[in-house]
Amino acid sequence: MGFKKWTQSTDRLAPDMRYGSKLASKFINCMMWEGKKSVACGIFYGALDQISKKVPDASPIEIFEKAMNNVKPNIEVRSRRVGGSNYQVPMPVNRRRQESLAIRWILEAARGKKGKPMRDRLAEELLSAFRGEGTAMTTRDNVHRMADANKAFAHFAW
Repeated sequence: MGFKKWTQSTDRLAPDMRYGSKLASKFINCMMWEGKKSVACGIFYGALDQISKKVPDASPIEIFEKAMNNVKPNIEVRSRRVGGSNYQVPMPVNRRRQESLAIRWILEAARGKKGKPMRDRLAEELLSAFRGEGTAMTTRDNVHRMADANKAFAHFAW
């Protein structure tokens, strides 16, 4: 009898209703507060509608996916205790963690801005991430810079 590793991933997640994207569905679920999925859907689809008005020649779901791919980190630092000292060891990031970090950073960047409705802030952050700019991209670049600065400790990654 085989053992199947249990994973909570986008495999069992239903795709979103408008675009049929599992990534969009996961993003909506992460954006949701207190179980209010209809509010999260309204914010997400409102942001994509604004993106389609600002960039009429491209599909908004493609812009969303490209923004997510731009924000995904390839490498991160993890704390490793060796011989009584803590080292920040650069390690590669698996696909699921890349996805969750990108979602978290985009949502934190959008929630950190004030003075506008959430759909406007989310649309701005997704467009800036699509262009390779913005707060979420700065967070990713800082993680990569830290990993590059600590590559001398890469031999501690086991």
